[in-house]
Amino acid sequence: MSKILIIEDEAAIRRVLVKILSEENDTYQVEEAEDGVTGLEKIKNNDYDLVLCDIKMPKMDGVEVLEAVKKIKPEIPMVMISGHGDMETAIQTMRLGAFDYISKPPDLNRLLNTVRNALDKKQLVVENKILKKKVSKNYEMVGESEAINHIKVMIDKVAPTEARVLITGPNGTGKELVAHQLHEKSERANFPLIEVNCAAIPSELIESELFGHVKGAFTSAVKDRAGKFEAADKGTIFLDEIGDMSLSAQAKVLRALQESMITRVGAEKDIKVDVRVVAATNKDLKTEIAEGRFREDLYHRLAVILIKVPALNDRRDDIPALIKHFSEKIASEQGNALKVFSAQAIKLLQEYDWTGNIRELRNVVERLIILGGNEISETDVKMFASK
Repeated sequence: MSKILIIEDEAAIRRVLVKILSEENDTYQVEEAEDGVTGLEKIKNNDYDLVLCDIKMPKMDGVEVLEAVKKIKPEIPMVMISGHGDMETAIQTMRLGAFDYISKPPDLNRLLNTVRNALDKKQLVVENKILKKKVSKNYEMVGESEAINHIKVMIDKVAPTEARVLITGPNGTGKELVAHQLHEKSERANFPLIEVNCAAIPSELIESELFGHVKGAFTSAVKDRAGKFEAADKGTIFLDEIGDMSLSAQAKVLRALQESMITRVGAEKDIKVDVRVVAATNKDLKTEIAEGRFREDLYHRLAVILIKVPALNDRRDDIPALIKHFSEKIASEQGNALKVFSAQAIKLLQEYDWTGNIRELRNVVERLIILGGNEISETDVKMFASK
């Protein structure tokens, strides 16, 4: 049922609007407020799918109500009700974020179409939020160990800033989860997070991948192409396994960080970019610097904040929660009934040497779910999860 609030100081107009909406659709639950102050109080204390608000009212006019609502509940569509002398103000409210406006006396078809369109928009906003939560859940950091809680606290402190972050830790520990959390909790969350696996791109192509190229820059460059830095403009670029990047590419990344400028391969014109850089590596970059494989000046540019993700062997207390998380996720993905792990099975898994870290644990959980009994037992673990 869609919940609609009408804020209008003229009782006759309120009655007309309530009658039209109630007769049109019995799923509309319509409430009234006789002035802006009362209406705003109702909005603060209730959830509405749509607000129809008069522009000229005593105590608090419609523009003030609109501005207040956009601050406290920006997802609610506001349709403004304008008198003949309010047209200029009505247009101004559209610039301030109103969904639309209708004139007095309300035209039946215009009113109903506007209400339907506004409610459709609200539904889309809700669906997008749900979808975003589902996407975010893919990058949830599971566990309450001291090491993981320390990382969560650091993310909460660092994410809202523009500080560059270097994430270190062995393969399979979940460094990409930290990168996603940093982006999703930042002011750049509404802009792209572009991921680049530096280890997966051949050294001769990494510069083109990062900075783009112009037509004819090399044999296969048949047209101009933007790179990952341009794609991440206003957002975040995640340079995973940056320790595997060539020295020439490192020099260009350093320039991008210093000057916020990049140059496409084969081009002369500079392109300005506004990008936050988050990097990750499983290598000891100080050793790489000592051996001449990584630029020290780039390291210091990247490592403003250092976040070290622990190996799974260093956070065994989180294994029960991780098993539960993976079991639920696998059951959902495969459309199967959820399988439970016995206490003895979990205890045995906590004692394993997890050289492959969380990635290895996830694979073992999936294998046990496929091959084990309805309840995963200690015997199942010994049979199917043995190293």
